[in-house]
Amino acid sequence: MKVLLAQPRGICAGVERAISIVELALEKFGPPIYVRHEIVHNRHVVNRLAAKGVVFVEETDEVPDGAIIIFSAHGVSEAVEKHAKERGLTVIDATCPLVSKVHTEGQRYARNAYEIIMVGHEGHPEIEGTLGRIPAKVHLISAVEDVAKLEVKNPEKLAYITQTTLSVDDTKAVIDSLKTRFPNIVGPTIRDICYATQNRQGAVRELAKHVDVVLVIGAYNSSNSSRLRERAEEVGVPAYLIEDASQLDPAWVQGKAVVGITAGASAPEDLIEGLIDRLKEIAPVEEVAVHPGVQESVHFRLPLSLTKAGAEQDAEGDDTDESAS
Repeated sequence: MKVLLAQPRGICAGVERAISIVELALEKFGPPIYVRHEIVHNRHVVNRLAAKGVVFVEETDEVPDGAIIIFSAHGVSEAVEKHAKERGLTVIDATCPLVSKVHTEGQRYARNAYEIIMVGHEGHPEIEGTLGRIPAKVHLISAVEDVAKLEVKNPEKLAYITQTTLSVDDTKAVIDSLKTRFPNIVGPTIRDICYATQNRQGAVRELAKHVDVVLVIGAYNSSNSSRLRERAEEVGVPAYLIEDASQLDPAWVQGKAVVGITAGASAPEDLIEGLIDRLKEIAPVEEVAVHPGVQESVHFRLPLSLTKAGAEQDAEGDDTDESAS
């Protein structure tokens, strides 16, 4: 068989930043370091950090007084952050800058007296954090059917925002429906959609046109990983979401000439390498190639409080903390 890898695939800049923040905190302060919820949606990443002394908790009340707590890449509400600081915890925020951008947009709409509609999935950590950052009424919807059920005060003063792990394709039908019902609704441009989500979905759609089956590495609770499987299936090829090579059923690839592989935005590259090794055990692999795609160059700055540059600025009396570029 031939193995074809999607480009881009796997860990994005926001996830890379979040993991680096935890690792730098371990280096600077030593274990234990506490993290509220999974730092990212991938049990392999979580388990590796736990082995180094990271303790994952569901709520800040589980963290000892005076300890260090890191908020995950998905973001948290203002109430959670306030509670942590009231308890004297040292707070380090690993929220993805693109998620923070959505928070800022929502707050801007709220300041201008807009009623806000958010497109996303109820119960997702990012949604909980975002809703808890916007001081205004926010209607949460996830499907076209929800648009007709909306009851708003002023149809002329509406704005919408979206969950970052949803692509343009994920939200297009809902947003089109919103614009049809509320012609004056305002919202972000396509440029504000998470680049990683959009790029990975576009890449797997193109990949699926050239393979007989698609294997997606990612967590079952990862929204963007589930969307990758769906995008491949939409092209008409079978696709399977697995957490790692151990979950591969040999029957899925038996007799397949070309096997495509991609990974969600929280999945490390070594999991992909492990899957390729597993495929080699099932059948001879004559070639491993990368399907042409977008070359990502996005990089987010780390909190200065954890970097050498930050330490030097602290010594000079400057504690400015820039998190994104």
